Amino acid sequence: MATGKQWRSRARQFALQALYQWQMTGEDTSTIQVQFMENKELANFDVKLFTKLLYSIPENLEQLDNTLSPFLDRTLSRVDPVERAVLRIGAYELLEHIEIPYRVIINEAVELAKRFGAEQGHRYVNGVLDRLARKIRVNEITTRRSRTKS
Repeated sequence: MATGKQWRSRARQFALQALYQWQMTGEDTSTIQVQFMENKELANFDVKLFTKLLYSIPENLEQLDNTLSPFLDRTLSRVDPVERAVLRIGAYELLEHIEIPYRVIINEAVELAKRFGAEQGHRYVNGVLDRLARKIRVNEITTRRSRTKS
């Protein structure tokens, strides 16, 4: 039986696959959602999180891409499509889900990049999201550091 953490990880995995499909085909997200929901092999995942990521990332694409751009060494369009989708998921969660610790978000993104991305893509994802987190999760990181030093 899958745990809540596993359900959320699977939701991110399926969201990555769905967003990759959206990026590559330009298909409507509702059509992609139906395809994923009809696939019985894709069981035991957090449907609410999957749906939120699938719809919110395209809806907030300009903001997400502008948020990521200062931390990239190239334009986002030149980033591998898998890593681009992973970065967008990570950036969205860092911005919109402050209840999730930044380290969990980065770790989940790195794991997705390891599993689905290019050979060293996870390192790139880790570096970009770490720099982004240091800018937008300053209080969380500062609080964590002071607890670690105590």
